[in-house]
Amino acid sequence: MKSWTDRIDSSDQLTPQRFIFNAMTEVFDSLSDDDLELIRLRYMERLTLSEVASRYLLNERTIRNHTNPTIKQVKKIIKQGNELSIKQKSP
Repeated sequence: MKSWTDRIDSSDQLTPQRFIFNAMTEVFDSLSDDDLELIRLRYMERLTLSEVASRYLLNERTIRNHTNPTIKQVKKIIKQGNELSIKQKSP
């Protein structure tokens, strides 16, 4: 099975996958290394807010303030990609 990045064509056409890839790259490139690490621990390593906060001697609100805006952006990008996909499938 192909990974989703293998399904991104190399044409200039804005496919839903290309849109999501470009938008996600832009979002994550704009983050500091610290914010990337907080997101990695929280969502990839699946640590709780409390675990991340204690690891960095921060309070949970600080962790939330550094991760929630990015997660909201990611959800918005995925939603827009899905809407683009639906539009492209419609006759």
